[in-house]
Amino acid sequence: MLRAVKPKGRTIALYLFIPVVWYTFAVFVPLITAMFYSFFEWKGGPSKTFIGLENYVSLFKDKIFWGAFINNIYIVIACIIGQIGIAFIVVLMVNSRLAKLKGIHRTFAFFPSTVSAVCIGFIWMMIYDYKRGVLNWVLEAIGREDLTRVWLNEPGLVLLLVCIPLIWQFIGYYMVILLSAIGSVDSEIFEVAELDGASAFQRAIYIVLPLIKNTVLVCVTLCVAGNMKVFDHIYTMTKGGPGNSSMVMAMYGYQVSFSQQNMGYGSAISVGIFVVSLLVIVGVQVLVNLLMKDKGVE
Repeated sequence: MLRAVKPKGRTIALYLFIPVVWYTFAVFVPLITAMFYSFFEWKGGPSKTFIGLENYVSLFKDKIFWGAFINNIYIVIACIIGQIGIAFIVVLMVNSRLAKLKGIHRTFAFFPSTVSAVCIGFIWMMIYDYKRGVLNWVLEAIGREDLTRVWLNEPGLVLLLVCIPLIWQFIGYYMVILLSAIGSVDSEIFEVAELDGASAFQRAIYIVLPLIKNTVLVCVTLCVAGNMKVFDHIYTMTKGGPGNSSMVMAMYGYQVSFSQQNMGYGSAISVGIFVVSLLVIVGVQVLVNLLMKDKGVE
């Protein structure tokens, strides 16, 4: 019966043709074009001067780029802990027998991830605003005016403050993914563990986490890939400032390419972002696999 309804190979190819062409056009063509232009000194006009690997030599020595790379790594670590970690805790709470109205919890938690990143940035800018911001208003209301400040002008705090909207926006996104993974696990496993006296923490670490290992790895990969190219929140809230305290690689590439009109070097930065992001994603996947293997998960 299954053979009778299985589509022919050319039917599958026909359905896949347009998505594959579109993906190639949207991803690989810009990447190849950026690689081509990165070998030129090009200000965006019709004339280009071939300079070979000079842009890459400059990129390797560029302290701003590598500082932005460190900021991206900071954001990645904060978001893995914040987005996936908090989502995992919330999933365990929602998935418990005591939780009610689980569908409503999922809907409201997922809602922020459907909002534009630019809108999220503006919302949190209003929260952090010195004169009209909610944060300073709360501090004044509880009698701690001494703690009020221009939050996004604090070099030591700005990167953490930018991470908070990122974490808040995508907790629900990873929550839905993890809920679907846990939902596919036989509930009898959790019931037996509970009868054997396993605490909630033990069930989470030694039963739930190993059983959804592959889903967690997918979540970590999505989180790393998304935050290595984060741009919208930074552009809306700080534009990389104060100074370069919240500069990220995508923001720096944008500034070099469009504000400084240095399209050749901007293309080299784009290629650099792709390479270091790929290395970080692979490294994180290997690390997660090693951590899971240490727990006896194959």
